[in-house]
Amino acid sequence: MRLTSHKNHLCIGKRPALEWTVSLCFSLAVTVSSSAQSPAPAVPAPRRASANAAVLLETLSWDEAEQILTSDTVVVIALGAESKEHGRHLQLNNDFLMAEYLKKRVLDAAPENVVVAPTVNYSYYPAFLEYPGSTSLGMDTARAMITDIIHSLAHYGPRRFYILNTGFSTLRPLGQAASDLAKDGIVLRYTDLTKEDPIEKKVRQSGGTHADEIETSMMLYIAPESVRMKKAARDLNPDQPGGLTRDPQGKGTYSPTGAWGDPTLATREKGQAVVESLVATILKDIEELRQASSLPAK
Repeated sequence: MRLTSHKNHLCIGKRPALEWTVSLCFSLAVTVSSSAQSPAPAVPAPRRASANAAVLLETLSWDEAEQILTSDTVVVIALGAESKEHGRHLQLNNDFLMAEYLKKRVLDAAPENVVVAPTVNYSYYPAFLEYPGSTSLGMDTARAMITDIIHSLAHYGPRRFYILNTGFSTLRPLGQAASDLAKDGIVLRYTDLTKEDPIEKKVRQSGGTHADEIETSMMLYIAPESVRMKKAARDLNPDQPGGLTRDPQGKGTYSPTGAWGDPTLATREKGQAVVESLVATILKDIEELRQASSLPAK
């Protein structure tokens, strides 16, 4: 309406104004006609960090996710506690930091038909609950959480899943989840940190399994700003059944610091060797899963 009134006003005035108005109306008509005839924009391809990189699921829209969640896709899910004690020298989010780092390495190196889902930051960690800030799910809850997440994503097509696991106690619920999912024709594999690594065996100078020489070395390589080496102390009392305990007379392995090992022996160089070996193992696991020709029958 404003354009028509403006046109009438200009028609009473000078001729150049009329010519300008006619030109403007013609341009608008061409623009509208071109827009009406243009096809709807194509759905853009999912964004990748590089030509050979995997895809980070959380950065996609649902229609982009629909394109890549197929029967050929391997879905990787990182699992790392974001609130679990790791001695006095490491942060409560130690496992989460490790999981996020390893996830990034997978994103940078894995093939295009690998999709990395959001990190899971809670699971089954009953051995550390005497130390403030530590959290744990029950065994059944931890198992059910993994199976529910995987069932949700499998609904869209994927049948191969890999848990980028950073814990020891998590192996039990993960093993149960794998058995449950196999009944539905879904393959679940996961990182097993209990398997002997020749690189770790070569560089290790002391025993222990928690916030120890090796784990602390890994963090000096992965996230050195999170390590408080001045607070590191040897804490390697005899291993007893049960979790860690702050009570010298309590049930379990006595650990006043919350560590079990000798983190004072940690170095960045040891961490680099162990981390790079672990990354190579994880990428090999994922590639073997991607190439798997047979899946469990439903």
